[in-house]
Amino acid sequence: MLRHDLRGRRVVITGAARGIGALTARALHARGARVALLGIEPALLAGVAAECGAAPWRECDVRDLEQVQRAVDEVAGDLGGLDVAVANAGIAAQLPLLGGDPDVFEQTLAVNLLGAYHLVRAAGPHVAHPGGYVLLTASLAAAVHPPLLGAYAASKAGVEALGNSLRGELAPTGARVGVAYFSELDTDMTSRGFSTEAAKRTPLGGHGHLPVAPVGPAIDAVVEGIARRRRRVVSPRRVAVILRFRGVAQRVVDIVVRRGFARTLEIARAEHPPLTTEQPPRRG
Repeated sequence: MLRHDLRGRRVVITGAARGIGALTARALHARGARVALLGIEPALLAGVAAECGAAPWRECDVRDLEQVQRAVDEVAGDLGGLDVAVANAGIAAQLPLLGGDPDVFEQTLAVNLLGAYHLVRAAGPHVAHPGGYVLLTASLAAAVHPPLLGAYAASKAGVEALGNSLRGELAPTGARVGVAYFSELDTDMTSRGFSTEAAKRTPLGGHGHLPVAPVGPAIDAVVEGIARRRRRVVSPRRVAVILRFRGVAQRVVDIVVRRGFARTLEIARAEHPPLTTEQPPRRG
Protein backbone atom coordinates (compact mmCIF):
# COMPACT_ATOMS: atom_id res chain seq x y z
CA MET A 1 0.00 0.00 0.00
CA LEU A 2 1.32 3.47 -0.90
CA ARG A 3 1.90 5.69 2.10
CA HIS A 4 -0.21 8.82 2.52
CA ASP A 5 2.39 10.89 4.35
CA LEU A 6 4.38 13.46 2.41
CA ARG A 7 7.85 12.97 3.84
CA GLY A 8 10.38 12.98 1.03
CA ARG A 9 7.81 13.50 -1.71
CA ARG A 10 9.31 15.67 -4.47
CA VAL A 11 6.89 18.32 -5.70
CA VAL A 12 7.13 21.00 -8.40
CA ILE A 13 4.63 23.87 -8.25
CA THR A 14 3.97 26.58 -10.82
CA GLY A 15 2.73 30.01 -9.80
CA ALA A 16 4.56 29.51 -6.52
CA ALA A 17 5.60 33.10 -5.78
CA ARG A 18 2.45 33.99 -3.86
CA GLY A 19 -1.17 33.08 -3.29
CA ILE A 20 -2.23 29.44 -3.34
CA GLY A 21 1.09 28.32 -4.83
CA ALA A 22 3.24 29.85 -2.10
CA LEU A 23 0.88 28.73 0.67
CA THR A 24 0.83 25.19 -0.71
CA ALA A 25 4.63 25.10 -0.91
CA ARG A 26 4.96 26.17 2.72
CA ALA A 27 2.36 23.65 3.88
CA LEU A 28 3.95 20.79 1.96
CA HIS A 29 7.38 21.68 3.31
CA ALA A 30 5.97 21.66 6.84
CA ARG A 31 4.72 18.11 6.18
CA GLY A 32 8.17 16.94 5.08
CA ALA A 33 7.84 17.22 1.30
CA ARG A 34 10.68 18.56 -0.83
CA VAL A 35 9.36 21.33 -3.04
CA ALA A 36 10.61 23.13 -6.14
CA LEU A 37 9.11 26.47 -7.13
CA LEU A 38 8.44 27.97 -10.56
CA GLY A 39 7.10 31.47 -11.25
CA ILE A 40 7.69 34.86 -12.83
CA GLU A 41 8.43 36.94 -9.71
CA PRO A 42 12.00 36.05 -8.72
CA ALA A 43 12.23 38.14 -5.53
CA LEU A 44 9.04 36.59 -4.15
CA LEU A 45 10.09 33.11 -5.26
CA ALA A 46 13.41 33.44 -3.50
CA GLY A 47 11.60 34.42 -0.31
CA VAL A 48 9.24 31.46 -0.42
CA ALA A 49 12.13 29.13 -1.27
CA ALA A 50 14.05 30.35 1.79
CA GLU A 51 11.03 29.52 3.97
CA CYS A 52 10.92 26.03 2.44
CA GLY A 53 14.40 24.88 3.39
CA ALA A 54 16.29 26.61 0.58
CA ALA A 55 14.08 24.91 -1.99
CA PRO A 56 15.21 25.03 -5.62
CA TRP A 57 13.39 27.60 -7.73
CA ARG A 58 13.44 28.89 -11.27
CA GLU A 59 12.04 31.98 -12.93
CA CYS A 60 9.74 30.48 -15.53
CA ASP A 61 7.01 31.80 -17.83
CA VAL A 62 4.50 28.96 -18.19
CA ARG A 63 3.40 30.33 -21.57
CA ASP A 64 6.77 29.22 -22.96
CA LEU A 65 7.10 25.46 -23.41
CA GLU A 66 10.88 25.57 -23.72
CA GLN A 67 11.22 27.50 -20.46
CA VAL A 68 8.91 25.09 -18.67
CA GLN A 69 10.70 22.03 -20.03
CA ARG A 70 14.10 23.37 -19.03
CA ALA A 71 12.97 24.49 -15.57
CA VAL A 72 11.22 21.20 -14.80
CA ASP A 73 14.18 19.12 -15.92
CA GLU A 74 16.54 21.25 -13.84
CA VAL A 75 14.54 21.09 -10.61
CA ALA A 76 13.94 17.37 -11.16
CA GLY A 77 17.70 17.06 -11.24
CA ASP A 78 18.01 19.14 -8.08
CA LEU A 79 15.52 16.92 -6.25
CA GLY A 80 16.65 13.62 -7.73
CA GLY A 81 13.34 13.11 -9.54
CA LEU A 82 9.72 14.17 -9.16
CA ASP A 83 6.68 12.58 -7.59
CA VAL A 84 4.11 15.38 -7.88
CA ALA A 85 3.47 18.23 -10.34
CA VAL A 86 1.03 20.99 -9.39
CA ALA A 87 -0.21 23.19 -12.26
CA ASN A 88 -1.22 26.20 -10.22
CA ALA A 89 -0.18 29.27 -12.25
CA GLY A 90 -3.22 31.35 -13.14
CA ILE A 91 -4.43 34.83 -14.00
CA ALA A 92 -7.77 36.51 -14.50
CA ALA A 93 -9.31 39.79 -15.55
CA GLN A 94 -12.83 41.03 -16.10
CA LEU A 95 -13.69 40.60 -19.78
CA PRO A 96 -16.91 41.35 -21.65
CA LEU A 97 -16.74 38.86 -24.51
CA LEU A 98 -18.44 41.40 -26.78
CA GLY A 99 -16.46 44.62 -26.84
CA GLY A 100 -13.71 43.52 -24.46
CA ASP A 101 -9.98 43.35 -25.12
CA PRO A 102 -9.15 40.15 -27.05
CA ASP A 103 -5.62 40.21 -25.63
CA VAL A 104 -7.09 39.49 -22.19
CA PHE A 105 -8.75 36.37 -23.59
CA GLU A 106 -5.55 35.20 -25.27
CA GLN A 107 -3.34 35.89 -22.26
CA THR A 108 -5.74 34.12 -19.91
CA LEU A 109 -5.80 30.97 -22.01
CA ALA A 110 -2.04 31.14 -22.55
CA VAL A 111 -1.31 31.14 -18.80
CA ASN A 112 -4.16 29.09 -17.39
CA LEU A 113 -4.66 26.43 -20.05
CA LEU A 114 -1.49 26.31 -22.16
CA GLY A 115 0.56 26.80 -19.01
CA ALA A 116 -1.08 23.76 -17.45
CA TYR A 117 -0.48 21.75 -20.62
CA HIS A 118 3.16 22.83 -20.74
CA LEU A 119 3.70 21.62 -17.17
CA VAL A 120 1.91 18.34 -17.93
CA ARG A 121 4.07 17.77 -20.98
CA ALA A 122 7.31 18.61 -19.19
CA ALA A 123 6.64 16.94 -15.84
CA GLY A 124 4.55 14.00 -17.03
CA PRO A 125 7.50 11.71 -17.82
CA HIS A 126 9.05 12.46 -14.41
CA VAL A 127 5.91 11.59 -12.41
CA ALA A 128 4.80 8.65 -14.59
CA HIS A 129 5.46 6.02 -11.94
CA PRO A 130 3.55 4.30 -9.13
CA GLY A 131 3.03 6.98 -6.52
CA GLY A 132 3.21 9.79 -9.09
CA TYR A 133 0.55 12.47 -9.17
CA VAL A 134 -0.46 15.53 -11.17
CA LEU A 135 -2.82 18.13 -9.68
CA LEU A 136 -4.33 20.71 -12.02
CA THR A 137 -5.93 23.79 -10.48
CA ALA A 138 -9.26 24.44 -12.16
CA SER A 139 -12.06 26.38 -10.47
CA LEU A 140 -15.77 26.25 -9.87
CA ALA A 141 -15.75 28.44 -13.00
CA ALA A 142 -14.83 25.29 -14.94
CA ALA A 143 -18.38 24.07 -14.35
CA VAL A 144 -20.46 27.23 -13.83
CA HIS A 145 -19.76 30.15 -16.14
CA PRO A 146 -20.67 33.67 -15.02
CA PRO A 147 -20.71 36.60 -17.42
CA LEU A 148 -17.61 38.85 -17.47
CA LEU A 149 -15.52 35.78 -16.62
CA GLY A 150 -15.76 34.14 -20.03
CA ALA A 151 -12.00 33.97 -20.61
CA TYR A 152 -11.31 32.62 -17.13
CA ALA A 153 -14.18 30.12 -17.28
CA ALA A 154 -13.15 28.89 -20.73
CA SER A 155 -9.56 28.40 -19.58
CA LYS A 156 -10.56 26.52 -16.44
CA ALA A 157 -13.06 24.32 -18.29
CA GLY A 158 -10.14 23.45 -20.54
CA VAL A 159 -7.99 22.63 -17.51
CA GLU A 160 -10.70 20.29 -16.24
CA ALA A 161 -10.83 18.56 -19.62
CA LEU A 162 -7.04 18.33 -19.73
CA GLY A 163 -6.98 16.64 -16.35
CA ASN A 164 -9.70 14.17 -17.26
CA SER A 165 -7.92 13.19 -20.46
CA LEU A 166 -4.53 12.95 -18.78
CA ARG A 167 -5.93 10.63 -16.12
CA GLY A 168 -6.46 7.85 -18.64
CA GLU A 169 -3.09 8.35 -20.28
CA LEU A 170 -1.17 8.12 -17.00
CA ALA A 171 -3.22 5.25 -15.55
CA PRO A 172 -1.00 2.49 -17.04
CA THR A 173 2.04 3.95 -15.24
CA GLY A 174 0.41 3.90 -11.82
CA ALA A 175 0.36 7.69 -11.58
CA ARG A 176 -2.87 9.51 -10.78
CA VAL A 177 -4.39 12.85 -11.74
CA GLY A 178 -6.49 15.25 -9.71
CA VAL A 179 -8.40 18.40 -10.53
CA ALA A 180 -8.92 21.13 -7.93
CA TYR A 181 -12.09 23.24 -7.84
CA PHE A 182 -12.34 26.37 -5.70
CA SER A 183 -14.93 29.10 -5.39
CA GLU A 184 -13.72 32.65 -4.71
CA LEU A 185 -11.01 32.42 -2.05
CA ASP A 186 -9.58 35.18 0.09
CA THR A 187 -6.42 35.71 -1.98
CA ASP A 188 -4.86 38.69 -3.70
CA MET A 189 -6.03 37.26 -7.03
CA THR A 190 -9.66 37.47 -5.90
CA SER A 191 -9.29 40.96 -4.43
CA ARG A 192 -7.65 42.23 -7.61
CA GLY A 193 -10.00 40.43 -9.96
CA PHE A 194 -13.19 41.66 -8.28
CA SER A 195 -12.10 45.22 -7.53
CA THR A 196 -13.86 46.74 -10.56
CA GLU A 197 -17.07 48.76 -10.51
CA ALA A 198 -18.80 46.21 -12.74
CA ALA A 199 -17.86 43.36 -10.42
CA LYS A 200 -19.27 45.23 -7.44
CA ARG A 201 -22.64 45.36 -9.19
CA THR A 202 -22.92 41.65 -9.86
CA PRO A 203 -24.29 39.33 -7.16
CA LEU A 204 -21.84 36.60 -8.19
CA GLY A 205 -18.59 38.49 -7.76
CA GLY A 206 -17.59 37.78 -4.20
CA HIS A 207 -18.43 41.34 -3.19
CA GLY A 208 -22.08 40.62 -3.90
CA HIS A 209 -24.29 37.92 -2.41
CA LEU A 210 -21.77 35.08 -2.36
CA PRO A 211 -19.08 35.24 0.34
CA VAL A 212 -15.38 34.95 -0.32
CA ALA A 213 -14.16 31.74 1.33
CA PRO A 214 -11.11 31.59 3.61
CA VAL A 215 -7.99 30.24 1.92
CA GLY A 216 -6.78 28.09 4.82
CA PRO A 217 -9.21 25.19 4.29
CA ALA A 218 -8.39 25.23 0.56
CA ILE A 219 -4.68 24.75 1.28
CA ASP A 220 -5.52 21.95 3.70
CA ALA A 221 -7.62 20.30 0.99
CA VAL A 222 -4.81 20.63 -1.56
CA VAL A 223 -2.20 19.16 0.77
CA GLU A 224 -4.46 16.27 1.73
CA GLY A 225 -5.38 15.76 -1.93
CA ILE A 226 -1.71 15.46 -2.83
CA ALA A 227 -1.02 13.12 0.07
CA ARG A 228 -3.85 10.81 -0.96
CA ARG A 229 -3.56 11.44 -4.72
CA ARG A 230 -7.23 12.31 -4.90
CA ARG A 231 -9.19 12.56 -8.13
CA ARG A 232 -10.98 15.71 -7.00
CA VAL A 233 -10.03 18.47 -4.55
CA VAL A 234 -12.71 21.00 -3.56
CA SER A 235 -12.97 24.00 -1.25
CA PRO A 236 -15.19 25.11 0.34
CA ARG A 237 -17.26 21.95 0.69
CA ARG A 238 -20.33 23.43 -0.99
CA VAL A 239 -18.39 23.35 -4.25
CA ALA A 240 -18.80 19.56 -4.38
CA VAL A 241 -22.59 19.94 -4.28
CA ILE A 242 -22.56 22.62 -6.98
CA LEU A 243 -20.40 20.42 -9.23
CA ARG A 244 -22.90 17.59 -8.89
CA PHE A 245 -25.71 19.87 -10.05
CA ARG A 246 -23.76 22.07 -12.43
CA GLY A 247 -26.56 22.27 -14.98
CA VAL A 248 -28.98 23.61 -12.41
CA ALA A 249 -26.34 25.96 -11.02
CA GLN A 250 -25.70 27.43 -14.46
CA ARG A 251 -29.41 28.07 -14.91
CA VAL A 252 -29.52 29.87 -11.55
CA VAL A 253 -26.58 32.06 -12.59
CA ASP A 254 -28.30 32.91 -15.86
CA ILE A 255 -31.41 34.03 -13.99
CA VAL A 256 -29.70 35.89 -11.15
CA VAL A 257 -27.51 38.11 -13.31
CA ARG A 258 -30.29 39.35 -15.61
CA ARG A 259 -31.52 42.18 -13.40
CA GLY A 260 -29.81 45.43 -14.28
CA PHE A 261 -27.06 43.69 -16.19
CA ALA A 262 -27.26 45.93 -19.24
CA ARG A 263 -25.88 48.76 -17.14
CA THR A 264 -23.24 46.48 -15.65
CA LEU A 265 -22.09 45.61 -19.16
CA GLU A 266 -21.81 49.28 -20.07
CA ILE A 267 -19.59 49.86 -17.06
CA ALA A 268 -17.50 46.77 -17.78
CA ARG A 269 -16.85 47.82 -21.38
CA ALA A 270 -15.56 51.18 -20.18
CA GLU A 271 -13.22 49.63 -17.62
CA HIS A 272 -9.83 48.17 -18.51
CA PRO A 273 -8.63 46.30 -15.43
CA PRO A 274 -5.15 44.74 -15.53
CA LEU A 275 -4.52 41.04 -15.31
CA THR A 276 -4.29 39.86 -11.71
CA THR A 277 -0.59 39.14 -12.32
CA GLU A 278 1.29 41.28 -14.81
CA GLN A 279 2.87 39.11 -17.48
CA PRO A 280 6.41 39.57 -18.81
CA PRO A 281 6.91 40.39 -22.49
CA ARG A 282 6.93 37.29 -24.64
CA ARG A 283 10.25 36.28 -26.09
CA GLY A 284 10.75 36.82 -29.82
